[in-house]
Amino acid sequence: MEELSIFIDESGDTGDSRYYLVTLVFHEQSHDLSDALDRYDHLICDKQLSSIPMHLGPLLTGHREYEGLPVGVRKSHLSCFAMFAERVPFRYVTLAYEKRLYAESPDKLLVCIKRDLVTSLFDNLSYLQRFDKVKIYYDNGQSIVTEAVHKAVGYVLWKDVVVYRLVTPADYRLFQLADYICTLELTALKYQAHADTATDRMFFGQWGSFKKNYLKKLRKHRLG
Repeated sequence: MEELSIFIDESGDTGDSRYYLVTLVFHEQSHDLSDALDRYDHLICDKQLSSIPMHLGPLLTGHREYEGLPVGVRKSHLSCFAMFAERVPFRYVTLAYEKRLYAESPDKLLVCIKRDLVTSLFDNLSYLQRFDKVKIYYDNGQSIVTEAVHKAVGYVLWKDVVVYRLVTPADYRLFQLADYICTLELTALKYQAHADTATDRMFFGQWGSFKKNYLKKLRKHRLG
């Protein structure tokens, strides 16, 4: 039986942030992750870092689980996970929205996310139809994403193929990867809009460095 896992995360709440992003990470169960996971764990151990589940936004700002950690330690965490992301066999889709365009009605953003998810799924339908089971992992962090995903997936794929799983970020590195991708794609938008911050530049350098060292490597994995 061929199985596909889809891990979903979002960046930017529905409040004051400028952008709203939704990322889907696709992993074929036949593609072994053990080597990439082992190397990541050994790298963390070799650098004497704590095994903190990747949460890139707080890592950059030094908040939440990264509070009190020096910048150098946080950079090491980022470097280790970036190397992990290079080794993992995955594909991804990120949908991005500038929220001011949807300010008139919160429902408008929901409609657009559902529409774009349906389009992306149909664009890759021949790929998706290769699998006997599609497991979707999400933490139900944003109701707008939960609703859009259920409606879009239910519209495109057969119900008996799809299984939904409630996920805790600490339990799955691929869910952490979805978080990582969301924040990198958000950071790309900020650089392109000349809205990058001192924190962005401290961790990623100028736009050229960010593009070469992070964005190009990541986008080799885009689906479709």
